[in-house]
Amino acid sequence: MSKLTLSIKHTTHYAFAQPVIHALQRLRLTPKETQGQRIHRWNMTFDNAHAELQYDDQHFNHVTLIGLAPGAHEVTVTCEGVVETEDNAGVIGRHSGHLPLWSFLRQTPLTRPGAKLRALMRELPAPTAEVRLDFLHALSGLIRDRIAYEAGRTHSATTAEEAVGHGFGVCQDHAHVFIGAARASGIPARYISGYLLMDDRIEQEATHAWAEAHVEGLGWVGFDVSNGISPDPRYVRVATGSDYRDAAPITGISIGATEEVLTVGVAVAAQEQVQSGASQSQQQGQSPQ
Repeated sequence: MSKLTLSIKHTTHYAFAQPVIHALQRLRLTPKETQGQRIHRWNMTFDNAHAELQYDDQHFNHVTLIGLAPGAHEVTVTCEGVVETEDNAGVIGRHSGHLPLWSFLRQTPLTRPGAKLRALMRELPAPTAEVRLDFLHALSGLIRDRIAYEAGRTHSATTAEEAVGHGFGVCQDHAHVFIGAARASGIPARYISGYLLMDDRIEQEATHAWAEAHVEGLGWVGFDVSNGISPDPRYVRVATGSDYRDAAPITGISIGATEEVLTVGVAVAAQEQVQSGASQSQQQGQSPQ
């Protein structure tokens, strides 16, 4: 079994055209303690903001609610820490949390299939319990083949149906299409946001996103459609949800700041590799913020 110790730094900077009167931000930026993932250290600091409270939401995401300083023209949130991961072939295991498993069959506005996604699904035979895992791998490959990875052409509100129609998107779009198709096939599925150790660089412009589906006998299994693999030790799970909106790194409201410029910087580096086993494929790793 291969293991990695990953060093992560994630900086989010807001610049406001007008001073903030009042603003609250909901941060889902603390990695999960889960099978195959151990948090050695994780710190969160703020410039021109302060923590109001912390809680675990319905998906067991650790959420930090922060208030922005009145009159601030810019705000910076910095997360930094060390996470140890191991290779479980993408298998997270049994379902847990506040929500029942059947709730992950419910479509959302971002995942709901339309005519285009349903036409894509007809290219695969309907899954049976015996071949469910094979179906999911085939679905991932079909989506990757039909929806080219192209950054900067979709946004956080792009739906799965729109992504299929466009024929392009990023990891968020690939995940939404996969989730919508899996749910329409009677398979519970959910969205994952997190970090990915890239093979060719440390500095990145965004977090990563992938999907998980529930398979009888295995539990939750991950599928990174954009890279055509199941998550390995290079992946760090941070937040899960029914779609991007449930797992978005930062969401919130502001009063007084009419325009904002958002800058995101992510750095992921391996501190120690216990045993090599990760593939060296070219990776796609950006998700709209």
